[in-house]
Amino acid sequence: MRVSPRPALLLLLLGTLRHGGASGLLELSLGKFRNVLLNQTNPVEAVIRNIASNVTVVIFQVHAQQSDVVISFDKTPSVNSSGVGVDRGLVSILRPEQTVCTWYVRALDAAQVLSTAISIPYMEKDPIPGGCNLEFDLEVDPNIYLDYTLVDIHIKFAPANLGYTRGANPPSCDSGTGESSRWRLRYDVYQYFLPENDLSEMVLMSHIRRMSGVQSIRANGIKMLTLTADDKTNVYFSSLPGQGVIYNVIVWDPLWNSSAAYIPVHTYACSFADLVDNCSSISKVSTKIFFTAFAVLGLFTCFFGHRFWKTDLFFMGFIVAAFIFFVFITRVTGLSYDVRLILTAVAGIIGGLLLVVSWWRFGSVLLSMFVIGLVLGFLFSSTVFFTPLGDYRVFRDDVVFWVTFTCVALMIPVLFVGCPRILNILASGIVGSYTVILAIACYVYTSLAYITLDVLRRVLNNYFSRAYTNVPFQRNDFIILSVWAMLALSGVTVQLRRERSKVPFPPHPYLTWKRERERRSTNVLDPSHHIPPLRERIHNKLLHIKEFFQKDQPAGERTPLLL
Repeated sequence: MRVSPRPALLLLLLGTLRHGGASGLLELSLGKFRNVLLNQTNPVEAVIRNIASNVTVVIFQVHAQQSDVVISFDKTPSVNSSGVGVDRGLVSILRPEQTVCTWYVRALDAAQVLSTAISIPYMEKDPIPGGCNLEFDLEVDPNIYLDYTLVDIHIKFAPANLGYTRGANPPSCDSGTGESSRWRLRYDVYQYFLPENDLSEMVLMSHIRRMSGVQSIRANGIKMLTLTADDKTNVYFSSLPGQGVIYNVIVWDPLWNSSAAYIPVHTYACSFADLVDNCSSISKVSTKIFFTAFAVLGLFTCFFGHRFWKTDLFFMGFIVAAFIFFVFITRVTGLSYDVRLILTAVAGIIGGLLLVVSWWRFGSVLLSMFVIGLVLGFLFSSTVFFTPLGDYRVFRDDVVFWVTFTCVALMIPVLFVGCPRILNILASGIVGSYTVILAIACYVYTSLAYITLDVLRRVLNNYFSRAYTNVPFQRNDFIILSVWAMLALSGVTVQLRRERSKVPFPPHPYLTWKRERERRSTNVLDPSHHIPPLRERIHNKLLHIKEFFQKDQPAGERTPLLL
């Protein structure tokens, strides 16, 4: 995973940053990005000149990768005239005849921060992002505020207002809800994924430009949803630790068919500053050990699962028991992740052994195949909801989601009830090869891991249903998907060719042992009938071992001969 180059190596990219006295002067042009190196002590004065008379609003914004910057209207920032963050902007409402705008930018607490800045103009018919702010400090706040956890990402923003001419009073935000008020505005929420496994600053700086202007957002971003003025202006997305994501909102006025963009905001859903579990190494050591060992067993099952029937049963029983136990222990206890993972591994081993023992004692192919089919059905249903189908509004309801999910999962064992050998070979090939994908995800980011991870998140978190679960699908994902398909196809093909002339399943082991014991006890002509009892055989074996360690006695006389 590539990380950021040092700012000193990026000085060639800083454009025409001119210094005057103790502070820097940054000359801007409307709609043009400029890279600028910030520090804590000397604020940079950003100036734009010769603003056209038809421009009524200018939105100035600054973006950095991980260090907060302070942006303000005054050289000495105040709460109501400044913003702090990695993605921040200010709205300048122009007065009549005003042709110059000035802002001040500095780093909050870092020695040097590489940032990129732009000022975007809007006309009198364009809506004003954040123009009806009642929640945040700025009077007009075009910023998008983002919070993240390991589970979800939450963005919120202030409602917009209608545009107006220079010198006029702004339209009232609460005077009415008709077509002549700001309630006619619509908000389109967009998402944009940075290249996978790339955490460099320059990649962020180049890609955030694609999510700043209205036209470029529509051309490059993924439209996730549209909000009306009746909806709350906050949205949830599933968290993708280590994967860079940019969000932005376009406010659209349907009467004038005009639009304006908020300040884009980005996140990696992880910390660059942490020494452990930072953005460069998301997976814990315990997770890597667990899933690597799991992948070895899964790879063996992929190619030899049906032949080694008991190993296949253990593998499927391990999956079911480990999943159920991890959900249970996570919801009812506050144990650390490492402890929960160890206990989950133990529970999985016990569950796998129980499924093997139940087969040995009862020999029920139907029960075993139901468990195996349920595992394959779970993966199939998870894959269905991994597609854009999973983001349909109807599946926000947990009852609808889980009923549909269960029905899709049960389709697999029902469809293959008449051909259990085919079902077992398909399950061992597809599920076994997917464990390899989970192991790869511990070392290299891939969106394919979220096929099952998003379902686990929904089980563990009561509010995950509100999150949009869209993920990137880039070059690495296509390569890893090809690996999964190749392993699954190869495993299924090898097993079908090897097992086509053999019995579908091994005979019931307990009944076979019982019949063999009865045959030996009644058939005196069978040599095994004369085999001593187990207790006598163990005693003879111990005597044989004891004789092996005894010293050999010398041959001949042991007393002197008499003359």
